Amino acid sequence: MKVEIMLPTTPLPCMCASFRRAARALTQLYDDALRPEGLRATQFTILQALSLTGEISQGDLGELLVLDSTTLTRTLRLMRTRGWIAERPGKDRRERWVQLSAAGRRKFKRAWVPWQELQTRLRSRAGSASWNQWLQAATDITRHTALAKPGSRF
Repeated sequence: MKVEIMLPTTPLPCMCASFRRAARALTQLYDDALRPEGLRATQFTILQALSLTGEISQGDLGELLVLDSTTLTRTLRLMRTRGWIAERPGKDRRERWVQLSAAGRRKFKRAWVPWQELQTRLRSRAGSASWNQWLQAATDITRHTALAKPGSRF
């Protein structure tokens, strides 16, 4: 019996499996680039989102990033402990509003350099046309999957 070796470049027939594999590969690269700054890609993403949105409810941040409440709460708790985000209560005890703290803005600014270097290296390897297609595809996939959910408001 001959066993064929599967490589990371072997096409997978499942859209979910293919994109999860690609996401893991990208996450590993970004984690490696951000590690000297003491950040993981997930934390950088939240810092970046908060730099774009300003103050935002935790629920809306979760929707923006398509993150489940438990994962977001755990990550925000760690980031708050490190002083990177400021948080205030909302209208009721379930609602929390978050924004970058001064330390979070400084952390984001320092991490921007290795993040941008990696972005430039990846864009150069892929070519601008492919890079832009990938970004558009990621946005389109997110939009179409959100539309496919029952009760979607998008």
